[in-house]
Amino acid sequence: MIPYTYFIHPEDESALNAMKNVPGFDTLVKKFMRVGYETMLHGVNMASKIRLSETQLPEIYHKVTKICDKLEISYPEVYLEMSPYPNAYTYGDTDVFMVLTSGLFDYLDSDEIDSVIAHECGHIVCHHVLYHTIAEFLRTGVSGLIGDLAEPLKLAVCYWARKSELSADRAAALTCGVETVVKTQLRLAGGPKVLTDNVNIEEWANQAEQYEEIRGGSLWNRFLQMGATMMLDHPFAAVRVREALNWAKTEEFKTVSDLIAGKIRLCPHCNRPVSSEWEYCKHCGNKL
Repeated sequence: MIPYTYFIHPEDESALNAMKNVPGFDTLVKKFMRVGYETMLHGVNMASKIRLSETQLPEIYHKVTKICDKLEISYPEVYLEMSPYPNAYTYGDTDVFMVLTSGLFDYLDSDEIDSVIAHECGHIVCHHVLYHTIAEFLRTGVSGLIGDLAEPLKLAVCYWARKSELSADRAAALTCGVETVVKTQLRLAGGPKVLTDNVNIEEWANQAEQYEEIRGGSLWNRFLQMGATMMLDHPFAAVRVREALNWAKTEEFKTVSDLIAGKIRLCPHCNRPVSSEWEYCKHCGNKL
């Protein structure tokens, strides 16, 4: 498996460390594991959704397994949910599951659906899934279990959840191409292809720069934007597109792309990229 540290977004990593340092977070994790919330979600899925498999809608199921194979991760349980809203989510801990809504298949092209699935697989690769499940646990009401700690934890978890999406977008860009990631966000932000096919992507991404000017302006503007985003679990679409486009221009993106394509490999000792022509790793000195 390609180490997720090769493509995790630095703001994701920083926010995760900050979340873990919030007083009461360890208590929340322990209580979450104790109450059996994961088992409850699993039961709801089994009773209300269609579980996909080799024999149940295999054409959709294989979209997931193909991307899992590419990222070298175990297959999650996959469910189809009736909802006109195009969406997907991945929860769990010991038993990870992915849910795809029917709206995805009504609304997006096949490559765009692959991008959404790759994004969800990115959450699995980056070890986000447990904390995303806890975020859902908080959203549905946990104050009775941890009292006054609930609101500070909810804010910290929501902040991290927004940053985690940037790492998952990178996983999708690596497996499906950054152009497909951008196109998918465009559909979800602006509407169907008949409306958005001719949108100027660069001009749209520049809206994120204008947004940053507003968000970083006066104290009052910063306060208003903080209020507008503090309970969101996803960044705004233009921000996500700008981040993906900028990362696709970096040497880091090229290196990880080459690793996934098998053009270069990792040293088994230090997990750093090595050339097939090397007899010894030039990073750690061990024999390859």
